[in-house]
Amino acid sequence: MFIYRNYIEKNFNKNLILRFKNICKKRGNKFFLANNVKLAINLGLDGAYIPSFNRNMSHLSYNFTKNFEILGSCHNIREIRIKEMQKVNKLFISSIFKTNKNFLGINKFKKLMNFTKKEVVALGGISKKNLQKLKLLKCREFAGISYFE
Repeated sequence: MFIYRNYIEKNFNKNLILRFKNICKKRGNKFFLANNVKLAINLGLDGAYIPSFNRNMSHLSYNFTKNFEILGSCHNIREIRIKEMQKVNKLFISSIFKTNKNFLGINKFKKLMNFTKKEVVALGGISKKNLQKLKLLKCREFAGISYFE
């Protein structure tokens, strides 16, 4: 699964997104667009990613295809509830290892996992060095940039 995030530019380069979509499709990967559900639907993508700072509910009125997924990220219980109201399919809970203002650690992450029935994806600071620690979480999926660098 690949998520295209571009929070700097207001206008998305649709041709670039469609090229990424085609590459992912050929390789058997899903492709998601961050923070623009309507454009993701119009371009026929696999889904959309709603970041934690986006609390908008307008996408609930859109018509989705059968396999269209909505992903969302969160850092605390309040944001988990907002993402559940936004009807996300999977929750990215962060930051598990990365030491930043949202740093959770393993114990807080496990507690947050218990507050939802949604599928949870671990996010933040995951590397080959701390990959074994993810087994403690019984989390089926993880996401990260540093792991793939």
